[in-house]
Amino acid sequence: QVQLVESGGGLVQAGGSLRLSCAAAGRTLSIDVMGWFRQAPGKERQFVAAIMWRGSRTYYADSVKGRFTISKDNVKNMLSLQMNSLKPEDTALYYCAAGPKFITPAGGYDYWGQGTQVTVSS
Repeated sequence: QVQLVESGGGLVQAGGSLRLSCAAAGRTLSIDVMGWFRQAPGKERQFVAAIMWRGSRTYYADSVKGRFTISKDNVKNMLSLQMNSLKPEDTALYYCAAGPKFITPAGGYDYWGQGTQVTVSS
């Protein structure tokens, strides 16, 4: 089992920045890929970004490319998401996820955090 805890959400004005963090614990050696997803009220969960846990390959949704940066610290078992130039449409509950075997950037995740709320005001 892998436990994931997100932090860093909050309220920010459009154009501002936030940095989300995700602490991983438990069987972290079993992780192959980690990612960020988001879900806005009344909408389906959406892929945001992913990173290979034992490598450096990254993947981004088109809607965040150039604005968001995913990164990791394997020593501290931490995943981060730097979000710049935030827009009101980025408002959502952001989830951290981990998968034991990479399938696609948006699939194959077995472990999920509880989420952290990001609200961007216009």
